[in-house]
Amino acid sequence: MKILSFRNNDEIRFGPKVKREEAVWDVLAIQKELNVLPSFSTTIVEGMTYGFEFVEQMRKLVEAAEKSDNAAQFKLSFTTIEWLAPIPRTTKNIICVGKNYDEHAIEMGLGSAPKDLFVFTKAPTAIAADEQVLSVHANVTNSLDYEGELAVVIGKKGKDIPAALAFDYVFGYTIANDLSARDLQDKHKQFFLAKSLDGACPMGPYLVTKDEIPNPQNLTVVTKVNDEVRQNGTTKDMVHPVEEIIVEISKLVTLEPGDVILTGSTSGVGHGLTPPQYLKAGDSVKVSIEGIGTLANTFE
Repeated sequence: MKILSFRNNDEIRFGPKVKREEAVWDVLAIQKELNVLPSFSTTIVEGMTYGFEFVEQMRKLVEAAEKSDNAAQFKLSFTTIEWLAPIPRTTKNIICVGKNYDEHAIEMGLGSAPKDLFVFTKAPTAIAADEQVLSVHANVTNSLDYEGELAVVIGKKGKDIPAALAFDYVFGYTIANDLSARDLQDKHKQFFLAKSLDGACPMGPYLVTKDEIPNPQNLTVVTKVNDEVRQNGTTKDMVHPVEEIIVEISKLVTLEPGDVILTGSTSGVGHGLTPPQYLKAGDSVKVSIEGIGTLANTFE
């Protein structure tokens, strides 16, 4: 199921994409009007705590709407809503794995990716949406860079998760662009501020449930800047695959529903080009991952 979050009439809502239509089912409106279920979660993060029961609940709501006298009243065209990131606000920092592809580590000046997991975080205020116009933050940086990545969305609370059960804790996947101010990374000798500028973590367009992506280690990741292909990689080249990332992080940090883990960037970032090519006002960036879609943003 492809799920999106959106704002309509100043209310944050969520729902599955309507099949073969550029529209979303307003499941909260269906439940309110048709009273299909005894109860239903009002936020996507709360709903994910119920695992695939939450997905089945949404399917039941959609089926009830389709059988109703006026199914159209429960569909909202993409042109009438304000898109939000699939998880509009994480409950804690966004967890990011860096230097997780050898070729990217090399282009960043390292001989190879580190053997141990390299983890940093981005502030939740950095979250932005698909199609949102973002700032290049020219007042604080002149080297804003792009990094297209697969993002894992956690659906169940867990600590010391064993490898055999790692995917039980995954609800689904989305796309992220780990925007980074390279000069600030060098200046501060750490990543948090350089990675947490407002809008520096666009995600979307959809949260795709894990049943639709049975193998997250076999996905192509393509990033285009102004329609020029800059990154063209595959998740099979991750040094630390998704399963290992979940295991290692959960040894030290309790993972919770709604946590988002960025899994690292393939080679081809602006900093690694000769000469470097950073983002500027007027640029567009599109990150595409098979099975999920395309995350698109323009910059001003």
